[in-house]
Amino acid sequence: MLPCLPDWHKTNLTRVGGAGRCGIELGSAPFDVITMGRVGVDLYPEQIGVPLAEVRTFAKSLGGSATNVAVAAARLGHRSAVITKVGDDPFGPYVRQALANFGVDPRWVGTDPDPALRTPVVFCEIFPPDHFPLLFYRQPKAPDMNLAPDDLDLGAIAAARLFWTTGTGLSDEPSRSTTLAALAARPRPHAGTGGSGGLKSEAPTTASGDPRRPSGRPPVKQAGPVTVHDLDHRGSLWRDEAAAGPLARQALGHATVAVGNLSEVAVAVGPREPHDAAKALLDLGVDFAVVKLGPRGVLGMTHDGTVQVPPVPVKVVCGLGAGDALGGALCHGLLAGWDPERTLRFANAAGAIVASRLACADAMPTVSEVEDALR
Repeated sequence: MLPCLPDWHKTNLTRVGGAGRCGIELGSAPFDVITMGRVGVDLYPEQIGVPLAEVRTFAKSLGGSATNVAVAAARLGHRSAVITKVGDDPFGPYVRQALANFGVDPRWVGTDPDPALRTPVVFCEIFPPDHFPLLFYRQPKAPDMNLAPDDLDLGAIAAARLFWTTGTGLSDEPSRSTTLAALAARPRPHAGTGGSGGLKSEAPTTASGDPRRPSGRPPVKQAGPVTVHDLDHRGSLWRDEAAAGPLARQALGHATVAVGNLSEVAVAVGPREPHDAAKALLDLGVDFAVVKLGPRGVLGMTHDGTVQVPPVPVKVVCGLGAGDALGGALCHGLLAGWDPERTLRFANAAGAIVASRLACADAMPTVSEVEDALR
């Protein structure tokens, strides 16, 4: 137990230098990854293949898409933080402690003062390989939807090597305006310098696409900061779902990378086949479009070309955290300066590993585990 964590929401840690009270470094060096969006407590059934009414026991873990991506990036060795908000309840300290235990800086996990707003809890049913219905407890409103401009450290957001936002963060106010304000604070590389999300794509990887080995060519070079918008669409969380498309396009106007599955991409650009969908995302101004294709792998497109990587065969246990694991590993490849194929092979393998496990945040793999999966 970290006894200092329950009091963190009362302290403005962004202005503290040196080491934090729990040993987390609070210096001024830019973060590798800052994510912004949902947080929650996942309660996943330990009995697989039965409806919730028949479940006897649950496993508790940290959850929420943006939170999971921050954890995934931290597990891969990156200095990460998440901007989110919890309720003034016992799950708030749990969230902060869990983040710290995963190596994610919790300084921007705020506490909503409204006693009616509780830290969200999420249940699911597990019917492998592809049916995992979710039951969200986020009423009357989730605290993370109350993120406000005053909760932002715009200097830290602008300085981060990679900043990650989500479509769910646009689903309600004031989170919607706050997310767009955070995106507007990001430096935007001049058109034509991106290549793959603020990176210059130089040439394909080796025929195997093995991210463990250099390909014998110059590495991909970073041309500027990376801003990722994860389309992350949950229709049930929108008060006005018709607004989702225009808002997604507005957010993508600030991003260098777009990521989503086909149905999420369709929210932004309409129903299309994968290549056309990726091209439509590029037309909105991003430099790297990543379209998750489930059992068909992942497609990536830059202004220089297209690559599709096949799935990594696994026995699926729970697919719910796979996309977030892919997201954290995508951050890893982008920050490492890898080319698109190498990045997507690594990210795809990370997602497959989590699909073979029960939890989300607790299941995020290390670099060595991803490398083993690619052997």
